[in-house]
Amino acid sequence: MSNEVASLSARYRFACALAEAGGKLAHTFYLQRETLQPDHKGSDLQDVVSVADREVESFFRARIADAFPEDGFLGEESGSADAGKRMLWVVDPIDGTSCFLNGLHTWCVSLALVADGEPVIGVVYDPNHHELFHALKGHGAWLNNGALQPHAAATVAAGVMGVGTSHRVSSADFLPFLDALLQHGGMFVRNGSGALMSAWAAAGRLIGYYEPHMNPWDALPGIVLMREAGGHTNDYLADAGIARGNPVLIASKHLYPQLKQWVKQPLP
Repeated sequence: MSNEVASLSARYRFACALAEAGGKLAHTFYLQRETLQPDHKGSDLQDVVSVADREVESFFRARIADAFPEDGFLGEESGSADAGKRMLWVVDPIDGTSCFLNGLHTWCVSLALVADGEPVIGVVYDPNHHELFHALKGHGAWLNNGALQPHAAATVAAGVMGVGTSHRVSSADFLPFLDALLQHGGMFVRNGSGALMSAWAAAGRLIGYYEPHMNPWDALPGIVLMREAGGHTNDYLADAGIARGNPVLIASKHLYPQLKQWVKQPLP
């Protein structure tokens, strides 16, 4: 085993264990969510954050710094540290904070590792259902100990599509996709956590996932999971995606071309 492979394998094992530990910490806050005082990020009342998000991210950041001090870090709540390093951890401590604060089970923790500009590790942990979705480039994608593969649907009418949106984009960026999906007999679901829905798509529970703009800490885990499950994704990190975010489209290799036709903005 080369040093590079061993290095990534060690980080992969660490990422899986860290996601579970961080998820358990987040779940302790979830059980006492009535005591939390949420804040809003800027003027968007839908974009909330709580002490739970900050504490879990601090936990991740400290653990990563101890284990791999040479690596960089990019977190939703605390920003970046040494983001130019060749190994960059990208972290969302709680994706789906609104769901978390309102007692809905559709939230998760998500971790990704970007190595030399390429996403190579993706981990999503759902502590409410004890489900760990994890993937390492070249080693497949897994839910706990079972291998993942995309939905076998031949048409969008044969399954449910995951979608997401935010006030960072206009309805004109999003609604044409929904209109085309419905016109072709499809149906959709939005659960409040793009990272979790992306993991569900890689697991074949959904036929795919589309969002007109995602931040890297939400997008990258699902990108790795879907690619390693055997599906297809857009090139999320193109055009400075790590800095400004990008659209996300992931699906089986069969459905991806059709879904791409319905996306209004160009996909990198």
